[in-house]
Amino acid sequence: MKNFFVSPKDNISEILKGLSEPACVYFAEGVYEQKIFIDADDVTLIGANRETTVITYGDYARKIHADGQEYNTFRTYTLCVAGANVRMKNLTVINSNTDPAKLGQCVALSVHAKNFRGENLKLVSTQDTLFLSPFPDDLVTRYRGFIPREQLYTEGGNRHVFENCEISGTIDFIFGGAEAYFCDCDIISLHDSRGHGYVAAPCHCLAETRGFTFYNCRIKSGGAEDGSVYLARPWRDYGKCVFVKCSVGCHISPLLFDKWNDTDRDKSARFLYGGLTFEGSISPVEWATELDESRQKAVEERVKLVLSD
Repeated sequence: MKNFFVSPKDNISEILKGLSEPACVYFAEGVYEQKIFIDADDVTLIGANRETTVITYGDYARKIHADGQEYNTFRTYTLCVAGANVRMKNLTVINSNTDPAKLGQCVALSVHAKNFRGENLKLVSTQDTLFLSPFPDDLVTRYRGFIPREQLYTEGGNRHVFENCEISGTIDFIFGGAEAYFCDCDIISLHDSRGHGYVAAPCHCLAETRGFTFYNCRIKSGGAEDGSVYLARPWRDYGKCVFVKCSVGCHISPLLFDKWNDTDRDKSARFLYGGLTFEGSISPVEWATELDESRQKAVEERVKLVLSD
């Protein structure tokens, strides 16, 4: 394995470009003001300390790119992972745009490959903080020639794990179509001037049976008003989210879930919950499914299996 020891003055994308062997990158403390793209497989990124090792950039959807077009959501990332088997630990990744109502979406971390694992990460943005591909089929068609092929196409299943992480945002700040597990994480909804928010926005195809699983997470307010945030809304039909043994703050709407504006996605969304503890009273939407103890146990066993891999 090749080892690199980097500081904020180093160009991380250039260091990793074209690597053909496993590598580990050790980040010294400091603020790395750069946009990073990783296309190499089997790369591990390790920060000296999560709170003091920070990668930050500030692109936003309505910014005009060098090609004359708007950046769009999916070119705004601060860090993009397009290589398989990438690991990240003890790092903060920030998109510094704090005005999505005016400037548009702003991704911090975008993952477009298989088997990503994040441990003790802090992901910070507002709208669309964390994207986990694959894209919905209609967007694959729409974005041909616009988004690079290695990001647009992800063949086969993508499975990702986030353990002991802190993820904050406002609207749809965990979104995409991957199989993903969020274990023992702090999921924090920030204040949004538009007065509402959504934690997750899944777009899973019907063949994806796992979806997003939030297990033993703390779903907290970082400024969001009481009752103003939903746990999830389906970005496309069949989006799947499972929330098990999480603590849920008063900022979450008593309904728990939203069907996405004037759509009929409540008829196809796969939203499940069980063993949650609430600070407030709840009256969940009828189209969400409450898991009994045996099904909660099955989720727990699945999470343990994934973490042990």
